[in-house]
Amino acid sequence: MTPHGDVWPAQAVDAPFAYLTTIGRASGRPHRIEIWFALDSGRVLLMSGGRDRSDWVKNLIADPRVAIEIAGVRRSGIAAVAPPESTDDALARRLLVMKYQRRDELLDWGRRSLPVVVEVD
Repeated sequence: MTPHGDVWPAQAVDAPFAYLTTIGRASGRPHRIEIWFALDSGRVLLMSGGRDRSDWVKNLIADPRVAIEIAGVRRSGIAAVAPPESTDDALARRLLVMKYQRRDELLDWGRRSLPVVVEVD
């Protein structure tokens, strides 16, 4: 299977950003952010530098239904924080640092951020 699976167009793997929409835990309104991402067999891997203090992470913990747009293609999915020290935890850290690092400036970010996995429909 390709890194993007059957879900995303070929150019999605190299897109600079994804657009994640969560449902506001207090407002109930859509909350859209631009975010770095990596693809793994159609799944979308994200990292939160603010860990579980980030609004978007708090929102998906309260309601895991999300929408994610990459390379102009929008899909719905279910998001979850990757369990600590799991395969998904390590994979998200490795793939996102590899994709975005230009020097060694992201090594600390890659170690301290909170990985999130979006399983798309």
